Amino acid sequence: MGSIITLSIVQSALELGFIYALVALALFVSFSLLNIADLSTDGCFTLGCAVCATVTLSGHPVLGLFAAMAAGICSGFVTAFLQTKMGIQSILAGIIVNTGLYTINIAVMGFASNINLFSCDTLFSWAKESIGGSWYKLIVAAAVVLLAGVLLAVFLNTRLGLSIRATGDNPDMVRASSINTGAMITIGLCLANALTALSGGLLAQYQKSCDINLGTGMVTIALASLIIGESILGKGSMLKRVAGVILGSCLYRFIVAVALRLNVPAECLKLVSALIVAFAIALPYLKNQAAFVKQRRRAKAENHVYMEEIAARAENPAGMEEAAAKAGNPAGMGKNSAKAGKGGEQ
Repeated sequence: MGSIITLSIVQSALELGFIYALVALALFVSFSLLNIADLSTDGCFTLGCAVCATVTLSGHPVLGLFAAMAAGICSGFVTAFLQTKMGIQSILAGIIVNTGLYTINIAVMGFASNINLFSCDTLFSWAKESIGGSWYKLIVAAAVVLLAGVLLAVFLNTRLGLSIRATGDNPDMVRASSINTGAMITIGLCLANALTALSGGLLAQYQKSCDINLGTGMVTIALASLIIGESILGKGSMLKRVAGVILGSCLYRFIVAVALRLNVPAECLKLVSALIVAFAIALPYLKNQAAFVKQRRRAKAENHVYMEEIAARAENPAGMEEAAAKAGNPAGMGKNSAKAGKGGEQ
């Protein structure tokens, strides 16, 4: 086991886990809070990656991250517009936007399938010069994600954030409170897509490249990370739930890294990822079923003991009366108390 889990595996799993945690946080906003299945995550992730890579090539890596977030906001606005103004269901709206984003992404990349950033500076190369060592990538990724997570938790506890959360819980009540649910959905999806695009931009600078198919399957991976985090830490304060999402993303990347370390063929990697996602999604249901089976067995055992006591009383009633008398509860106690009650009334 010591040869399987090494320090380099833990380090790389944490680095990628923190980067992909932004996508899980985006799904936390759209899926868990707003109750909207946003399927534009894959295209929005590639959009953020492409925009950030293009701006970074111009010599502005920090501006590239903000440009990626701005592009993600535009993507979220279009998705929300299709839902709130055009009457299109959330799943179909996400599919439409995701389909259209493929052409936009390849146009942003100059109609090329990939972009290389090896000849320009990035946020991680700056950190290498200033921090040094081998942990600079983890420090940068953790700093960006923790800052985003804290800001997200603080925002969701504000009045506007509470309105967004209430829109996902009970939109009819929100409308009765004179709150525009369409505006809340738009703000929530813009926020979620901004986090997704930021994750794509951070990954582009991390690996110094961008590919048109980089975001494929991102929504399922983020959903698995989200469910793993909620299964471990459960419900609670908003900061606790955000921390659970980040933890779930790191654990998912660690599981994938261990699977790769076990010499799993590259052709089977998608299958391994699918199995991990399926198990993570089914984990809450399996936990509830296990608790139900345990409770049912306990009830059967208690019922069996109760039936044995009834059978013993039916077979030997005299013995049961003697046992009750020895326990300080004689059978004539009720009669004596009844006589005493009548005497008091007279």
